[in-house]
Amino acid sequence: MARIGFIGLGNMGLPMALNLLKAGHAVSGFDMSRTQVEKLTAAGGKGAADLAAAASGAEVVITMLPAGKEVREVYLGGNGVLGAAAPGTLLIDSSTIDVESARAVALAAEKKGFGILDAPVSGGVGGAQAGTLTFMVGGSTDVFARAKPILENMGKTVVHAGGAGNGQAAKICNNMILGVSMIAVSEAFVLAEKLGLDAQKLFDIASKSSGQCWSLTSYCPVPGPVPTAPSNRDYQAGFTAAMMLKDLKLSQEAANAGGAATALGAEATAIYDRYVSGGHAGKDFSGIVTFVRDTRR
Repeated sequence: MARIGFIGLGNMGLPMALNLLKAGHAVSGFDMSRTQVEKLTAAGGKGAADLAAAASGAEVVITMLPAGKEVREVYLGGNGVLGAAAPGTLLIDSSTIDVESARAVALAAEKKGFGILDAPVSGGVGGAQAGTLTFMVGGSTDVFARAKPILENMGKTVVHAGGAGNGQAAKICNNMILGVSMIAVSEAFVLAEKLGLDAQKLFDIASKSSGQCWSLTSYCPVPGPVPTAPSNRDYQAGFTAAMMLKDLKLSQEAANAGGAATALGAEATAIYDRYVSGGHAGKDFSGIVTFVRDTRR
């Protein structure tokens, strides 16, 4: 079992850290919220006074942070991970950030002799709690092999996507697909309503036909067909609209930098931007169906 420093104990980070505890690892955690740290300590973890304390003495450091700016600060800052962690410490960043930041942090870490991975996740809060996350991992093959047993304590699918930054690239592309498909499914259900077609009938047909996709069969945006979907809980978030917008914006930044044409990704970004700006940032992203329903031609 490993000594793990976990930095960032938010809605995703805390359940991930708790699963590491359940697997028998010694976890020392830091977060700006003392309440979150106390939840970790109540479960048998150790609270760290600051991020340097979480990294010092750890064999593995895992971070789950809001954006690239915070990742750069936590790793590269004066009291950051690269200055506090012992040589040879395995570093895993599971934040969803821009590819450029991921590669810049990886380069700095590798120059100091650290093994580092970018390992963003898919699966939302429910997946974090259940330990069923999908990890998309960028970094060297050797470092990936070291990290895989740790990641498997928090997820059921761990995929090596290639070199540094490729985990972030995979996450951005995956969530662009998700954002676009959720809007498409929502539009189909709203059209069905206008045409007098029952939502359950559409689900029964489309879920077994060429319209089948995860946004329909696992996360249906209208109440009824998928009882476990947020649509049956007034769109209580598993993955917020604000987080979807963040990932879609990252996809467009990457598309612009790489010269890729992503017309549907750009339109999905604009639609989610309007939805979030309308006061729905904290709602589940599948709540976009309500925005589609209220939009007039």
